[in-house]
Amino acid sequence: MTHTARRIGRSLALVLPVVLVLSGTLAVTMVPWADNSSSRILTASAEDVSVPAKPRAPQDLLRDKLISELQQGEMPGDVLTHLQQEVDKRPSLAGHCAGIARALGRAAVEAYGPTKAQSFARPVCDTAYASGVASMG
Repeated sequence: MTHTARRIGRSLALVLPVVLVLSGTLAVTMVPWADNSSSRILTASAEDVSVPAKPRAPQDLLRDKLISELQQGEMPGDVLTHLQQEVDKRPSLAGHCAGIARALGRAAVEAYGPTKAQSFARPVCDTAYASGVASMG
């Protein structure tokens, strides 16, 4: 009897994984999201519209706000002053000040050209703004 049980066990050991893989593959192809029609894809993407976006880091928000100010016509000198004021208010931003100032320098070159953008350089966050201008010029 142990010989028969052993043979059945070996047969199951060989057949069972194949059956599980095939049944899993068939199950995945049978779910609604496997439908390739564009209307199904659009419906699926439209369902999560109300999910809030991930919160962004304060330095990213500040950088985007200041670049937006620059793009809306605010003078780079004024934007650099706003950066310095924000860093003074929230010292935790000091470690990100140079990166933000470099981004402002690059944005100023796009808005004013390298020569005029360089004329706004000030010692905010050391020379990071000028470094951003130089990288674009």
